[in-house]
Amino acid sequence: MKIFISADIEGVAGVVTTLQGAPGNPEYERARRLMTEEVNAAIAGAFDGGATEVVVNDSHGPMINLLPDLLDPRADLILGRPKPASMCAGLDKTFDAVMFTGYHSGAGRHGILSHTVNGFAYYGIRVNGIDCAEATLYGAYAGSLGVPVVMLSGDDQLRTQVSPLFPGAEFAVVKTALAQRAARALSPANAHALIHAAAAKAVRHPGTCKPYVIPGPHTLELDLSSVALADLAADIPVSTRVSPRTVAFPAETMRGVIGWIAAVGAMSASLR
Repeated sequence: MKIFISADIEGVAGVVTTLQGAPGNPEYERARRLMTEEVNAAIAGAFDGGATEVVVNDSHGPMINLLPDLLDPRADLILGRPKPASMCAGLDKTFDAVMFTGYHSGAGRHGILSHTVNGFAYYGIRVNGIDCAEATLYGAYAGSLGVPVVMLSGDDQLRTQVSPLFPGAEFAVVKTALAQRAARALSPANAHALIHAAAAKAVRHPGTCKPYVIPGPHTLELDLSSVALADLAADIPVSTRVSPRTVAFPAETMRGVIGWIAAVGAMSASLR
């Protein structure tokens, strides 16, 4: 069984502030080690459950967070950005299942460090009217390839938002949100044990999960952080200006949706 793991950092036990996700400080160095250890727990659980191949995609920020020398050597690692399909780069129809580790709730939601893709650019993202967390977007992308999401780890608000989308999937809730930047978290050892058990169980019983699909064609609506950014996005010929801060884009596929989100997010850097 071939397993794909997309690894983020905000949902990791012990991570509660933006500082921990930003390179260049001791808190980030600690957080990336915690992130790597949680991914290792998922890798070990997947192999113990019967996986024969595991590929991990580093999916946070610069996408060079995971420590290759500390990663379980049985797994291949995808690093760097920009890359095709971003948080699911490398995923294709040959995989049997997807796991999301360190994930979090979406923009405008309760939850630790809640945002969707780019906290500077986006105050909300909808596809065909569905309010999207990153797990929604990339779970639907996986679903468009026929691959189900079988395990997710993160805080309790991630589970609250996306569990209806992934019936049968295992959730490893490693922390409980007290505020957007405060949590009660499991110890790393207990978080690792929970993730390991969830990953192993998910691989042993993958048939209980079905691919999550948002039928196309798609309408992507972006609630942008400023009218100025909406001005930039609305200059793209295929866009539609919905409101002063909301711009919509058509996309035939979820891959196209992800491409538009990446493009407008990159444009937002010019306004920082």
